[in-house]
Amino acid sequence: MIEVRGDDMVENLKKLRNQKGVSQQKLADTIEVSQQSINKYENHKIEPDIQTLIKLADYFDTSVDYLVGHTDINHVMETVSSYDLNEDEAALMNNYRKLSKKQKESIRLIIENYIDM
Repeated sequence: MIEVRGDDMVENLKKLRNQKGVSQQKLADTIEVSQQSINKYENHKIEPDIQTLIKLADYFDTSVDYLVGHTDINHVMETVSSYDLNEDEAALMNNYRKLSKKQKESIRLIIENYIDM
């Protein structure tokens, strides 16, 4: 582990953890590190190794780039195909991209149910 050089990772990790409403202990248990490690990540003492960053990104459904402050986009970047969309379709896609993985799966199931009717 190395020393943190900037505040972005610290701020983004705290923000994501607070938004999700999880304690340092719950996060630590989930990604298999100690609560003390989470505390150190959030208080500028150390930064996580790459494997831990990946676990954090997966847990928060975001990217390592967002965690370390390399981008302001706080969701996982996915490969997209280009389509000509009207305003309604573009608005739907923009809103869809804001959903969690679980919410996206629910929407896919609803659409499949309508198509199968």
